Amino acid sequence: MLERSDPVVRLAPEPFEDFYGREYLAVVGLAYALSGSRSGAEDLAQEAFLAAHRDWDRIGAYERPEAWVRRVVANLSVSAFRRRAAEAKALARILFEQEESLPDLGAGDPEFWAAIRALPRRQAQVVALYYLEDRSLAQVAEILDVTLGTVKRHLHTGRQALAPRLRSEVDEP
Repeated sequence: MLERSDPVVRLAPEPFEDFYGREYLAVVGLAYALSGSRSGAEDLAQEAFLAAHRDWDRIGAYERPEAWVRRVVANLSVSAFRRRAAEAKALARILFEQEESLPDLGAGDPEFWAAIRALPRRQAQVVALYYLEDRSLAQVAEILDVTLGTVKRHLHTGRQALAPRLRSEVDEP
């Protein structure tokens, strides 16, 4: 008894050229529906027909060799989709996940930047944008979407909070 996955075998296969001529357009149509690309569809169809041609004595003897070729096209289209997805992910990683070099905070400044991070959030943002990125007050206001007066106030209060720490570091030998 044949299992469901075993193909029914005919005694004498038709010539491959006849099979190819009869099935080519329909197989390309299926490949196009699965891939969305005309040239990609032609490539998938050619690969499937090439696989059938290599083993035509066996494939051609199946009761429905056209079903076998369509299954190969379906499998190839999934493989092509996975390959394109993997390539797109790799390209995205290359383009978007490149490590940008961080601004040099100075090896001797970790305590200073810890002091800035200890400031209230908005003061820390203003101080970092103004001093680290060398932004103008107007640019800081635009980035943070606040008024120029708010930026000036946060910069002033941030400086006042940092002044005792800066003086003690300057006074140290």
